[in-house]
Amino acid sequence: MNTAAVQSDWVSVEDYLAAEERSETRHEYLGGFVYAMSGGTRRHNTLCGNLYLALRRQVKGGPCQVYMSDVRVNLFWGRDEYYYYPDLVVTCDARDTHPRFVHHPVLLIEVLSESTRRVDQREKLFAYRTLESLREYVLVEPDRQEVTVFRRDTEWAPEVVKGESATLSLASLQCELPLKQVYEGV
Repeated sequence: MNTAAVQSDWVSVEDYLAAEERSETRHEYLGGFVYAMSGGTRRHNTLCGNLYLALRRQVKGGPCQVYMSDVRVNLFWGRDEYYYYPDLVVTCDARDTHPRFVHHPVLLIEVLSESTRRVDQREKLFAYRTLESLREYVLVEPDRQEVTVFRRDTEWAPEVVKGESATLSLASLQCELPLKQVYEGV
């Protein structure tokens, strides 16, 4: 999804959550500032759908749940509260019972776009790393078969996986996803 406009006035968490319930446009909340999210492309949608289906098959019957772009991740970074809409989020924590957001994800995935690339690669990486439950953060290139995985157990060092014959290993879910499957139809 593309970050579009920022509301210039500071907004309380309560006002943000109430407004988001009534809004047709999704907004991220970053320490008091609200950013509207614009729609994605067909390529972006296909990649998210492929990832969702593949991950859903992997976690079926277990404690984990996979959600697409309408479920937010809530976190605290410093003294500020944040609500992000990742493209995909996986939680395996029974404490995640809220119908609209999770606090304890194990895996977060963002499909990059030109307008969100820098935010996904830097700001969200730093913010997401503060989540104690998070094991992996994955960035998916939309125009070539290449993903970058950041893992807690490697101190968030980037690992690039690329090429049609490559396989994305996700230790957080103990599964492997062939990039050919991730990029099918793209």
